[in-house]
Amino acid sequence: MPRRIFTACLGTETNSFSPIPTGMSVYQQTMLVRGGQHGDRPGLFGVPLLRWKQQAEALGWTVAEGLACFAAPAGNTTQATHTALRDEILADLQRALPVDAVLLNLHGAMIADGDPDAEGDLLARVRALVGPRVPIAAELDLHCHLTRQKVASADILVIYKHYPHVDVAERADEVFGLLRRMLDGDVRPVMAVYDCAMLGIYPTTAEPMAGLVARMTALESEPGVLSVSLAHGFPWGDTPEVGTRVLVVTDGDKALAERHATALGEAVWAARDAIVPPFYSIDGAIDRLLDLAPDGRPVVLADTADNPGIGAAGDSTFLLRRLIERGVGGVAVSPLWDPVATALAFDAGVGARLAMRIGGKLGPASGAALDLDVQVMALTPDAWQPFGGAMAPLGRMAWLRAGGPGDAEAIDIVVNDHRVQSFHPDCFRVAGIDPLRPRALVAKSTQHFHAGFAPIAREVLYVSAPGAGSMDMAALPHRQVQRDLWPRVAAPVRALVDLSAG
Repeated sequence: MPRRIFTACLGTETNSFSPIPTGMSVYQQTMLVRGGQHGDRPGLFGVPLLRWKQQAEALGWTVAEGLACFAAPAGNTTQATHTALRDEILADLQRALPVDAVLLNLHGAMIADGDPDAEGDLLARVRALVGPRVPIAAELDLHCHLTRQKVASADILVIYKHYPHVDVAERADEVFGLLRRMLDGDVRPVMAVYDCAMLGIYPTTAEPMAGLVARMTALESEPGVLSVSLAHGFPWGDTPEVGTRVLVVTDGDKALAERHATALGEAVWAARDAIVPPFYSIDGAIDRLLDLAPDGRPVVLADTADNPGIGAAGDSTFLLRRLIERGVGGVAVSPLWDPVATALAFDAGVGARLAMRIGGKLGPASGAALDLDVQVMALTPDAWQPFGGAMAPLGRMAWLRAGGPGDAEAIDIVVNDHRVQSFHPDCFRVAGIDPLRPRALVAKSTQHFHAGFAPIAREVLYVSAPGAGSMDMAALPHRQVQRDLWPRVAAPVRALVDLSAG
C-alpha cells in the first residue's frame, strides 16, 4: 500500500579533546543538503538517504526529505549550530506530517555544548512530534554512544558492523527492510542493550574481531532475531554513556534479546585484550621499517592519534619530525592539513624552492611546527579520494619535497586545505605521487585507511604518537563519565542496560 515516509540526517563524531570547535561552517564544508540535492558526488552520510528514497519510490511510497547535515569530526558542536540544525529538521518534519514512518541517518557520537547526547535529543523530539504509534528507525555509526535516550525514542536501531565502514549501504538496506516489515505488521521489534564497560578501538579486519562480526551475522539467522549490532563507542567523547555496548533487536521477545546481548557482550569482554590492535611507539615503528628490506610494496605507518576522522587536527609533526631526525628517506605523508602552507605553495608555483614552516598549527596536540627547505613538486586544485562507495574531498593539495633530490633520500609531504583523513592511496596518487614508489606511506588515519591501503601494503604498522586521538585509553581525561570502564579499571561491572531509565 502507498505510504509516506520522512528522512533526514544529523551527525558528527565529537572529540571532546579536539581544539577545533564545530560550528556551522564545518557542516557546510562537509554535508549540508536541503531537498535531497546531494549532487553527483554524495557524501558517505548521504548514501543511506539515497538508498531509502530509491527503495521507497520503487514501492510507490512518497518520500519527504528533510535537512541532511553532517560535520567532519572535531570538538563540540556549538549550541547555536546544534539548535539551528535540529530545529530545521523538526520544522521539516512538522511540514511533512502526517507520515507513516521516520528514517534517520545519524552518527550517534554527536555532543553539543549543553547536550551530551545531541542525536538522542533529536530522536526524542521526533518521537514527541509523531507520537507513539509511528515507527522511527535509524542507522548509526559503530562508534556511536548507544544511550538510553536513543533506544527509548526509536523502534529500530541498526549499527554498522565493520570498521572500516564498508557496509554503510548494506546496513541502510537492513534498516529499510526491517521498517517495511514493521509497517506491514510482520514484526514487532524490541531491543536489549548490554554494557561491556570498555573503552577501545577495535578493527574488524583481523581476528578475533572478525569472528565476532561473523557471530553477529550468524545470530541474525536465529529464530526471532532481527538484528545484532556492536556499538564500539567513541572513546574521545566525554559523555556519560561512552563505551562499548551490544544491541540486539528481536521480534517481540525481550528475554531472547537480553540473553543474546548478554552472551555476545561477555564474548567481547573475554576478547578485550586481543581485539585492540598492537600499537608501535614512533621509534619502534621506524625501527621495524628499517628492518624490512624494500620489495616494491610500501610499509604503511598509521598515525592514529592525528586522525582528522576522530577529531584531531591532522597537522601533527611528531612522527614526521622523528623520521627527519633519524634521516629516514623514501617516505611520503598525505594529507597533512596546512591551509597556510598550501596557499604559499600555490602562490609560488611548481618548481619553486621555499623555506616553509609546516604543520604544528593547532596547539600542543599538533606538536611544534617544522621549518623545512622544500621544493614544490606538483599542485592539484581540486582533489578527491574514494571511501565506502562515496567520494571524499581533499581540497587543494601541494606536493612538497624535503631532502633528496632522489626518491630514496627524500621525504615527500602533501599538504592540503581540507581537513580529512587518509582513506585511500589516491590521496597520494591525485597529488602526483605513485603510492608504490616510497618505501613507506604515512596515513593520518586510525582504521578507515585499511580497506584502501592494505591491498598494496607490505605491512601495516599502527603508530601510537601523541595527539588529540591518543590511544592511551586509561589516561583519557573524561569528566562526565561516572562509571568504571576498562582499561581504566581492571574488572568493571558489566550488565544489561536498564532501558526503562531512558
